[in-house]
Parts: sequence; C-alpha cells; structure tokens
Amino acid sequence: HEGETEEEEGSGGGDDKILEENDRTGYCVNLDPATKLVPYGVSIDIRDTVDYKEVMKQHNLGPNGAIMTSLNLFATKFDQVMTILERRAYGHEVDKAAASEGDTATANPKNDDTNKKINYILVDTPGQIEAFTWSASGTIMGESLASSFPTVLAFVVDTPRCAASPHTFMSNMLYACSMLYRTRLPLVVVFNKTDVVSHDFAQEWMEDYEAFQEALDERNEYTDGPESTGYYGSLTRSLSLVLDEFYTTLHKCGVSAA
Repeated sequence: HEGETEEEEGSGGGDDKILEENDRTGYCVNLDPATKLVPYGVSIDIRDTVDYKEVMKQHNLGPNGAIMTSLNLFATKFDQVMTILERRAYGHEVDKAAASEGDTATANPKNDDTNKKINYILVDTPGQIEAFTWSASGTIMGESLASSFPTVLAFVVDTPRCAASPHTFMSNMLYACSMLYRTRLPLVVVFNKTDVVSHDFAQEWMEDYEAFQEALDERNEYTDGPESTGYYGSLTRSLSLVLDEFYTTLHKCGVSAA
C-alpha cells in the first residue's frame, strides 16, 4: 500500500524461519488487524489476539476506528510480544506465567523453530499509517521495539503514482519527513513496483533541485488545474527547496516483488 510503514529491527541469535535469503533469516510480526491475506509466514500475528470485525461490532466503530482500537488492545499485551522477540533474538527466558495467560500474544507454533538464528525482525504495520504512527499504541509499540533492538523505519512509496505527478511525490516526501520527526528513528524511503516504473527519476529529484523544478514546469505545460498555478504550485516549489536539506541525509532504495 502507498505510504505503508514497516519497522525492521536488527537482532542476533535466537530463532526462526520465513524470509531466508543470502543466509539471512527474518522473524515477521503482523500488526495489521484488518488484513485478509498475509503473503508471507507470520511468527506473531495481531489477528490471533484481536478480532477486528468483533471490535467493530461490539464498539460500533468504523474501519479506521476499529484498527486503532485493535492496536490499543494489542498494546496492552505488547510486553509479552517483546518477551517473545527478545527470547528469539537474544535467547532470553520467557516468563512462563505470562505466556500461559489465556489472552496473550503467542508465536505461531507451525512457524516456530528455536534452533535457527534470526538476523532481523520485520514488523508490518497497517496500511492506514495514521492509525499506527500518530496513535498512542503505535508510539508504545514503536518505542518498545526501539528500546530493545536497533530499529529502522521503512516508508513504502508507490513509485508509478509519484512518476505521474511531482505533486504526489512531494506529498509522500512530506509524509516521510513528518514520520522521521514523529518517531525519531532512522528512516528509509522504499520505492516499490520498480519493475513497472524505475525509481531513478525520484532519486534524481531528491538529489537535484533543478531537475524537480523542470519536472514541475513540464507538467504545468500539459495541465491547467490548480496544481499548475497559484498557491498550490508555488507551495510545491517552496517545499522542494525546504526538503532539499532533508534529502541529503535520507536513505532510499527501490524494490520489486516481480
């Protein structure tokens, strides 16, 4: 999803499976209670603890409200999640009393393999990133992870949409900047779908202020809407200058699922 965030924690020793490539093994945590399909092996899944649809029904909430409430409920058990993650990463002993509680977040047995060592933990957050990034529960979980593991925030950007409009690109960069200041964690901008559209244009815009201005001028030649003139167009140009310094320290990369 455009704008989706993921948190990746580096770790050493402990357990698990899934994302095995180049002798690196990952441990995956899903924090999206509303997703129907997770296309990878999940070690810890919020859906095993919180029923998203039941939360909507019992509390008379809409989709976004139910996601936030589900995250809030899960956050009350996140200390148990941290115990599991630390055991997998560092070999810590799990508190058996806490792990035996009825309503706990537990590792998926079919994905458990405590003889393997993990190199990183991948935390997949909801596509509606406001529900995680700007919520109290998101802050609690993010700070808990960052206090125990070297943590990096990955901000996923829809490359084809950015290629179609410099203004869309600017909106994404502003979001990335706000998340960096909100979380105070290292940030990597991940341009996806590079098999459809190369992310080279985005890297050029981030490294060359004049190149972005030329892209704006070129777009303005073919559009007559509010994007091309007036306050909106002037704001985009001004913001590109403001973010020019932000780009110099920003890590970015392109990825493709193809």
